[in-house]
Amino acid sequence: MDRDEEKSIIARVLAGDTEAFEALVLENQKQVYNLALRMTGSEEDANDIAQEAFIRAFRSLASFRGDSKFSVWLYRLTSNICLDFLRSRRRKKTVSMSWFAADDDEPAELEIPDERFSPHTELERRELRSAIQRALARLPDDMREVLLLREVGGLSYDEIAASLSLEEGTVKSRIFRARKKLCKILSGDGNFPAEISSDKAKGV
Repeated sequence: MDRDEEKSIIARVLAGDTEAFEALVLENQKQVYNLALRMTGSEEDANDIAQEAFIRAFRSLASFRGDSKFSVWLYRLTSNICLDFLRSRRRKKTVSMSWFAADDDEPAELEIPDERFSPHTELERRELRSAIQRALARLPDDMREVLLLREVGGLSYDEIAASLSLEEGTVKSRIFRARKKLCKILSGDGNFPAEISSDKAKGV
């Protein structure tokens, strides 16, 4: 859905056609849920937060200025709800992620062989995912937020900058530092795969 389509639907909703909002829900519900799941680590909490995000979005739709896509505004709103939830809980649960970022400027996929019939491989995969979850949970809120908006939300640097009221250079720097810190945590815990470890990652 492009920005013009979003604007048209929003105009209809604001004009009284509240049922038109369902199109925005259907377009974004998967991404909103995934973002909430990765930030909270709980399917139940993610469902509750996704519902809350759409309720708040509907109630405050008149305040949406259209400076960015509706989805960008919605991801930011969802992220804020998640952060408030994590802070109120006073302890951060692990974050469910199947990827990890290297210390360069672009995300790197960790390729895990698809050996579904190998119990040993599946165990290693689960252990690595758990290590990544624990590492992500230890990132500062501001680092985890931009990293998730980039990798889970799929937002561009300028979209993240607009949604967080930051300079694009600040966003890039924060994401870079988040990836470096993630590598450092994994390396320090002895969970950093040797074949992708680097002196730079170890030395952070």
